[in-house]
Amino acid sequence: MSAVPAPVPATLGAQDGELALRPLNVTHLEAVLEIERAAYPFPWTRGNFVDSLAAGYLARRLLGVHDGSLRGYFVAMGGVDEMHLLNLTVAPAWQRQGHARLMLDVLVAECRLRRAQQLWLEVRPSNERARAVYERYGFRTAGLRKGYYPAALGRREDALVMSLAIDDGAGGRVD
Repeated sequence: MSAVPAPVPATLGAQDGELALRPLNVTHLEAVLEIERAAYPFPWTRGNFVDSLAAGYLARRLLGVHDGSLRGYFVAMGGVDEMHLLNLTVAPAWQRQGHARLMLDVLVAECRLRRAQQLWLEVRPSNERARAVYERYGFRTAGLRKGYYPAALGRREDALVMSLAIDDGAGGRVD
């Protein structure tokens, strides 16, 4: 008999202060785009976010505080027995404070709820900070997508494909 997955938390515990996770929707796009543009040289466009929302990707959350300020967000799409993380971003002013790991915890809980067995993502090889977060969390490199990302001067950058096996227990988190 398999374990019942833990529910995905709507708010975070007292040790996390007033941080809360809410569903991302079109009314949040201006704030999301502001962070996206500050965080990346080649940010997602409004169209990328609108398309994700229109496609009905249910695993999408904002990480903010009670006063409405936004610290980060993620968007993931489900598949057969898997989830694909499309975008996980922490506002530059709030990086290196555990917010990415916290959002990964929520996404892994969502994977368990949906009975997804794998969580996949792509990351730029040059994005060493993100790669380190994912590796510490337990993701492993599974392959390479050649010329996946836009890069400077009209060039393209490869993407590392990474995956995380989702178990029924407390795995997936590295402190």
